[in-house]
Amino acid sequence: MKELNHLEDIYEKYDTFIIDLWGVMHNGVTLNPSAIEAVDKLKKRSKKIVFLSNAPRPSSKVINFLLKMKMNKKYLEHVMTSGEAAMRAINQKKFGKTFYHLGPARDISVFEKVKDNRTDLESCEFILCTGLFDDHENDLDYYKNFLFKYVSKKLICTNPDLIVHRGNVEELCAGSVAKVFEELGGEVIYFGKPHKEVYDLCFDSNEKVLAIGDNLRTDIKGANNLKIDCIFISDGVHIKEFNNFSELNKLLEKYEVNANFFQRKLKW
Repeated sequence: MKELNHLEDIYEKYDTFIIDLWGVMHNGVTLNPSAIEAVDKLKKRSKKIVFLSNAPRPSSKVINFLLKMKMNKKYLEHVMTSGEAAMRAINQKKFGKTFYHLGPARDISVFEKVKDNRTDLESCEFILCTGLFDDHENDLDYYKNFLFKYVSKKLICTNPDLIVHRGNVEELCAGSVAKVFEELGGEVIYFGKPHKEVYDLCFDSNEKVLAIGDNLRTDIKGANNLKIDCIFISDGVHIKEFNNFSELNKLLEKYEVNANFFQRKLKW
């Protein structure tokens, strides 16, 4: 892996850019100006830009969130989320009809069309996990106790990320609950990066693709799974796991992934 000073140096090799949102384009609070500039330059050069996010909400909700952050609508032609992919499967009743929603109330849009099928944990056919309850957003032991009687049911995870940074504050994601469920012996079905199915909704096999992301478990692992080139954004979710750039290759080894390039922040 080598440092890439400028995306401009390599962009011509690729048709399509699969770009993560949280940690690359924004930090949950504000947009990253250098990343916006990079996307603008790609757009002006007629490159296909796909924002691929492990947000546990439909794509339309993420688009609205980005517009509120003042991202220009012209960049938002292709947006795909793990929540969108999960919603399509849930609407088709792929895992059964009745479900229990494990997550905050703000995520209910992911099951809007089938909300009448929501039920309690005892009688549901599957558990739909979009995140952590607002009252227990930092206590994974709570979920061990809450779920251990129900490991015979499948848990559908709409966001495989373990953590995210909102500004400078670290928050747990649905992936952390899914990990607890697996450790209890339960089966988890994941939607989103690094799982191949979500990429099939983003590009065709004949496109030359570059993935850009800050999460080694999801963005970079996903690129490796698809055998596509990638840039690791180091000032993101893993920023506390290394002290200097000489340690980055060790970090990649720890997560058993490879990256072609790294940048601190995405920049043109």
